[in-house]
Amino acid sequence: MARPDLLAQTTAKHTEGLRRGFDHWPRSADPPPALGDRRWTEDLILSTWLLAAGEDPGGREHRVGRSGGGFDALSFVALPESQWLSAGAPIDTSLELNRRPYDPKIQIPIPWYGAGMSYGSVSEQVMLSRAMAAERWSTFTSTGEGGYPASLVPYRRHVITQIATGLFGVREETIQRARIVEFKYAQGAKPGLGGHLLGDKTTVAVARMRESLPWVSLFSPFPFHSVYSVEDHRKHVDWVKTVNPDALVVVKVSTPTDIDMVALGSYYAGAHILQVDGSYGGTGAAPEIAKKNIAMPVELAIPKVHRYLSAEGVRDEIVVLASGGLRTADDIAKAIALGADGAVLGTAELVAIGCTRCKNCERGRGCPFGLTTTDPELSLLIDPAWGAERISNLYGAFQARLREILRQLGLSRIGELRGRTDLLRYSQPKG
Repeated sequence: MARPDLLAQTTAKHTEGLRRGFDHWPRSADPPPALGDRRWTEDLILSTWLLAAGEDPGGREHRVGRSGGGFDALSFVALPESQWLSAGAPIDTSLELNRRPYDPKIQIPIPWYGAGMSYGSVSEQVMLSRAMAAERWSTFTSTGEGGYPASLVPYRRHVITQIATGLFGVREETIQRARIVEFKYAQGAKPGLGGHLLGDKTTVAVARMRESLPWVSLFSPFPFHSVYSVEDHRKHVDWVKTVNPDALVVVKVSTPTDIDMVALGSYYAGAHILQVDGSYGGTGAAPEIAKKNIAMPVELAIPKVHRYLSAEGVRDEIVVLASGGLRTADDIAKAIALGADGAVLGTAELVAIGCTRCKNCERGRGCPFGLTTTDPELSLLIDPAWGAERISNLYGAFQARLREILRQLGLSRIGELRGRTDLLRYSQPKG
């Protein structure tokens, strides 16, 4: 556990350092390497940090980046103010996670939950922060593929067990304790490459959890070599349902050109939730050449999936969640307008607790803020209660912003926004 006085001093210094660095950096220039990039701009990093502190970001841009494409090129068509809902009108942001006529119904009050970030890629303290915030908001967070630390067990009703191709840390009891089990078939940041955790981060504790050798690089194969058809896919779902009959099943896939067929196959395999993972996500450990050249942009994949499932008459029987670099409440709203039901957040939560997108995640002691590290000393920079409070504050700010977007669109439920591409405008990038 981090010392409260040291934690408070570190937090204050971090905030002041961010402010000083951003205030003096020319807005027309690319931010320095340790201060994000054109997607995660210096303004977005600082505004996310301030929202997580419960503060107003002021005049700083907290809705979009400067990438010139993707969600940054989309905006909502403004309605006349006379058509807005009244300021006090109730707006429902809840999301039902099971639309099948069987299995338990699980509803979350916000249309998102936390993405898989494994023990080894991030510290146990970060995982615990996310689990505590998920419990506070009655939503979920995913273990990622690195196993299920014992410290997360008290929050098991809000923790998703992930099963990835390497099967690291997957045990019968971790499937049985979960209300939701997630199969990671691929991730948008590095489709076709599988997972990787280099030896520098495979500490003794991580190796014990993953049932491997310390300081040896670990690679998850691509793909599951037991799945080459919808029938094989169905066997995976049946396996989980046999071990835990009450579990909902998530299928996480990347965005190949035939993502529509993949989505339909997952529906017929029995999945309750399809997570469409685009190429904008991943930590600094994901290879840039993969992130920028392989997967389809998520803003193109979402409507393709939505339209195809609708045409097949099954759209309302499966929940579609978008992930892969969704940074803000505006991104979440745009993803839903394109055809998703909700979102899965990862990097935004890390930025809330100190990430500056320096992209040094690969090394064991590379993260100066104790996030993407399992170093026993650096990990203590994150106090789980502090981290949970900040993530929870960010969730509250996102929900408030989402409600304001819906109010200005004249919508009283988040479900009314799904597939409303008529409410979006595309701005052609300059240059």
